[in-house]
Order: sequence, then structure tokens, then C-alpha cells
Amino acid sequence: MKTLTQTDTQLFHWLFGLTAKRDCRWIVWMSRTGDGHLYLLLGLLLWLFEAEHGALFLYSALLAYSLELPVYLILKKFLRRQRPCDLLHNFSAHITPSDKFSLPSGHTAAAFLMANLIASFYPSMMIFVYCWASIIGLSRILLGVHYPSDILAGAALGLSMSYFSLSLL
Repeated sequence: MKTLTQTDTQLFHWLFGLTAKRDCRWIVWMSRTGDGHLYLLLGLLLWLFEAEHGALFLYSALLAYSLELPVYLILKKFLRRQRPCDLLHNFSAHITPSDKFSLPSGHTAAAFLMANLIASFYPSMMIFVYCWASIIGLSRILLGVHYPSDILAGAALGLSMSYFSLSLL
């Protein structure tokens, strides 16, 4: 476990070092596409204007997020992993995190959940949406608020909740 933590921290430092003294507005913007507003808007637009899959997509998304959010909150409170910007000395992130703990990444969980739903209903969008979700995860490291393992855990959470909701519906 110690080696895993050391590797995770080293990878974090290397990735964050790419942006440490740079203008990160585009990374902040990319990260904000994962804040959640876009997901609701997309779901509503598909429900209103896409007759074939829109309603089922919206219901799947609502179910998936209603399952993902409590699991995410329980994991955060139970694991209580401090964020890099709170744990590492002489270090400041590019943004202020929305909460105290980092594991799993909620932005990444939500992005991969949505990407998997979109890819399931609209397979032609698969490459685009998985790249977008990956960029959101990477942006959280580059901004200094998550370790790489937080991103992997968030992606696993989002994907599993998406698959589970699709299997229920």
C-alpha cells in the first residue's frame, strides 16, 4: 500500500508540475463542464426533442445519479482522504475544492456516468464522450485537487452506477 501511495503522489506531482506556474483558465473551464449543470440540460433537451431514446435516457440518468450520489458521499466520509492541496506542504491548488476530501473524484464519477449513458444510447458519440470524461478527470489532477487514484476510483464509481441503472431499466 505504501508503494501505491508513493507512486500515486509522484504521478500527481509530475502531472501537476505541467501546470504549476501556468495560466490554467482553459483547464478550469474544462473541469467546470463536469459540474453537473450540463448533464441536466442535456437530459432535458434529449427528453424534449429526441423521441426515440430521450425519455429513457433521462430516466436512466436520473436513476444513475440518484444511486451514485449517496455512494459517493458515503465513500468520501468513510475514506476521508485529504486532498493534495491540504496534505502537501508549500502547495496550493489552482482552484478551491468544493469539499474537504478527495477520494473518489465526484467530477470524474459524474462525467464517466454520463459518458457511459451517452455511449450506450448514442454509440457514435462514444469516443468523444469518453475522451471528454477523461479530460475532466485529468483536469482535476492538473488543478491540484485530486490524486490519480481518486480519478480512477471516480471513473469506476460512475461507470458501475451507469451500468447498474441501465440494467435496471
